[in-house]
Amino acid sequence: MADTVGWLAKMATPTTATRRGRPKPPPGTLVLFVRHGSTPTTGKVLPGRASGLHLADQGRVEADAVAERLSAWVGSNGRRGGRRRPPPGIAAVYSSPLERTRETAIPIATRLGLSVTLEPGLLECDFGEWTGAELKALYKLPEWSAVQRYPSGFRFPGGESFAGMRARVADTVNDLRRRHPGEVVVAVSHADPIKAAVSDALGTHLDLFQRIVVSPCSVTAISYHRAGPVVLTVNSTGTLSDLKQS
Repeated sequence: MADTVGWLAKMATPTTATRRGRPKPPPGTLVLFVRHGSTPTTGKVLPGRASGLHLADQGRVEADAVAERLSAWVGSNGRRGGRRRPPPGIAAVYSSPLERTRETAIPIATRLGLSVTLEPGLLECDFGEWTGAELKALYKLPEWSAVQRYPSGFRFPGGESFAGMRARVADTVNDLRRRHPGEVVVAVSHADPIKAAVSDALGTHLDLFQRIVVSPCSVTAISYHRAGPVVLTVNSTGTLSDLKQS
């Protein structure tokens, strides 16, 4: 991960062209997407944007664990070759406004000495009339096949389309890049928006995004810079020390 931040800094270094008077391209931004922790309905219900859903006990344990992992990464970046160097740190922590994401973001921000900024663009997909429905009932619907195999052509009844969700997340990422050039930010969100961000960064068709797995409190790291996005890791639930640009 330290090498990744170094690589971002390198991407921001003026080239010969910029020294000759051309505008310097904006430096890159590393976004660490974190899915919220487990809730009492995880894997059972499609909660969507319904309010009042909080982390389960297991989810709070997961949130504390990912906060520790991110804090340890920041600390490890302050050392190289046995000598101290200025750590890149994490500049900001953003969160979807829902309770379960805020409760995941707070331990992260607390450990980093930051506050949580609510970002509506990180919200869960609007499932419309399906909000709160049990998954075992949805599996029986003929429309469920489209959700899994043809998401690019599906809109939830009374809600959002997958294509609209991916466009929303892409716009949000672009806003974060403008706010934090050359910095690292945490974005606490939900499984589908994070999967959409990954598929967009990879240039993968939306109909394949259901093949991506994003587990509770996993970290997905995407580096955005002038040459295009680079996906550094997806669904990481272990150490971040080996995360680097090859």
